Amino acid sequence: MADPASYRPQTGEIPTTPGVYRFRDPHGRVIYVGKAKNLRSRLNSYFANPAGLLPKTHAMVHAASSVEWTMVGSELESLQLEYTWIKEFKPRFNVVFRDDKTYPYLAVSMGEKLPRVQVMRGERRKGTRYFGPYTAGAIRETMDTLLRVFPVRSCSPGVLKRAQASGRPCLLGYIDKCSAPCVGRVTAEEHRAIAEDFCSFMGGEAKRFITRLEKEMGAAVAELDYERAARLRDDIIALRKVFERNAVVLSEDTDADVFALHDDDLEASVQVFHVRGGRVRGQRGWVVEKVEDATTPELIEHLLQQVYGEDSDNQGRIPREVLVPEIPSNHHELLEWLGGLRGAKVDIRVPQRGDKAALMSTVRENAEQALKLHKVRRAGDITVRSLALQELQEALDLPVPLLRIECYDISHVQGTNVVASMVVVEDGLPKKADYRKFSITGAAASDDTAAMHDVLTRRFRHYLQDKSAQLPKSGEVPNPGAGEPSSSDDAALTGAKARFAYPPNLVVVDGGQPQVNAAARALAELGIDDVYVVGLAKRLEEVWLPDSDFPVILPRTSQGLYLLQRIRDEAHRFAITFHRQKRGKAMTVSVLDGVPGLGEAKRKALVAHFGSLKKIKAATALELTAAKGIGPALAEAVVSHLAAAGASGEAAPAVNMTTGEILEI
Repeated sequence: MADPASYRPQTGEIPTTPGVYRFRDPHGRVIYVGKAKNLRSRLNSYFANPAGLLPKTHAMVHAASSVEWTMVGSELESLQLEYTWIKEFKPRFNVVFRDDKTYPYLAVSMGEKLPRVQVMRGERRKGTRYFGPYTAGAIRETMDTLLRVFPVRSCSPGVLKRAQASGRPCLLGYIDKCSAPCVGRVTAEEHRAIAEDFCSFMGGEAKRFITRLEKEMGAAVAELDYERAARLRDDIIALRKVFERNAVVLSEDTDADVFALHDDDLEASVQVFHVRGGRVRGQRGWVVEKVEDATTPELIEHLLQQVYGEDSDNQGRIPREVLVPEIPSNHHELLEWLGGLRGAKVDIRVPQRGDKAALMSTVRENAEQALKLHKVRRAGDITVRSLALQELQEALDLPVPLLRIECYDISHVQGTNVVASMVVVEDGLPKKADYRKFSITGAAASDDTAAMHDVLTRRFRHYLQDKSAQLPKSGEVPNPGAGEPSSSDDAALTGAKARFAYPPNLVVVDGGQPQVNAAARALAELGIDDVYVVGLAKRLEEVWLPDSDFPVILPRTSQGLYLLQRIRDEAHRFAITFHRQKRGKAMTVSVLDGVPGLGEAKRKALVAHFGSLKKIKAATALELTAAKGIGPALAEAVVSHLAAAGASGEAAPAVNMTTGEILEI
């Protein structure tokens, strides 16, 4: 661990203006981003008495090796730049509200000729009407219930085309959960009217439809049409079920997100209820670790930044009102920022009395219960992971804690399409953003040991290249402008190779002594002596060390062995997936594949224009230029390639080598 005094900047060098600062570790990774109204006062607080800091802040300043800052013109700019950098660098010590979910909405694509009902997440699309947000389970149950009353199309474009071509509806059409416009049971206009009714019901006009169905049921009973009356009765029950699920809790013109927070010294739990049209449409929750001695207003500021800054399309997603337990810090700047994202005024308020205060109390109770449940689950999880890492370190007699482990696996079929995978585990948890895939060709693909040597050489060559790069020193960096990408030195440290710059403490290879020795030889040739290597052999689950004649046998009930097995199995899964993708592409061949400069898009354009490979072969170079993207030089290359293929007897049709199907391309 670094001594904070070794990289502490001189007090006189730090400006007293507003700004944003970043701490970096010895490998150049940004580990913390913060903002301050007075940079000098804030940064000095980290170095004046490091022993008196909170445990996680103490760990952060000792894990860092440099600090840098950027001055900005206003507090609004610092708010924007801080959020941009947190999103870009994903610092491990920042408060990050993660629930691994996005907002699910019930969407009706009214812009299509035949509107479609579906569950959608992410950015909004033009011509589509959205209702929600909902929880994932509730939204699908609501959709399934309403389709019996409003049988709107919900199938994918592929299913729709197949039904239109065959003249037979899909299963939903047969069970009356789709009006089947694909086969002409209703016209496009009638189907659009059903979709409009669906949207009207979801928009809050439920009573109108229930009243109408009750009148129709009464008329059916009067006509002694009891079967139709029974169907209408079931429809009414379904609509009431959906209507009651979305009970009104506030006035019907209320659109608000209600946030509540419950915290202790180490963690904070946040819950939010999404109220649309006076009804609670959805709920989300987060539990985060505190880094600094953050107050509730500061936590709420970070929360609103991340919740509403995730999506580029915020119009309609940010409500008119945001109800919070306390007014966040930088309140006015936050209002201006959220108003700019929404495109209209946003009001952040603390409810004092009435229905909104009562709902806030309910949300707070949910946050309190969520934190209790999280602590119970996390206690067991942390205990098991810590025990596994400690057992593994002791069994392998390693002098360093296993903060980062990388596992490698080779996959191929009889030496063809050889690939490798690299999976990463940090603090006992997978870090999928750092997973990597390798294609192996040439002499390295001759056997597993050569492939392993090649992969480890390539991976750690990148590490040495990035390690030798000049890392930033403590001090000021230029202001890139609020909301813009950071300076050029960050580009080198955050690109694809940047994650190679962070070395593992332990390398695990799938295999026995030959694979382990090959991996160790690759590291030795590069001069790397601070990364340890082991192998896990499948047959008896033996752990092999380099240049050892006997394996290490871990107990079958060892948590360390379980961890190694999980990492090995994940590496195997990742390698197999990549191998299948590569093999699938190699299975389909075409005579056009070898034309220089003819990529997939232009190849498809040729086939779309001429209709078949036979017509392409018969066309002249001038005729080929009529296809989109085909110039004179490329047309000549196509003609020459096809002529050469025909002369060598290779002018065979394209064949899928798996099924034997003759293809057109």
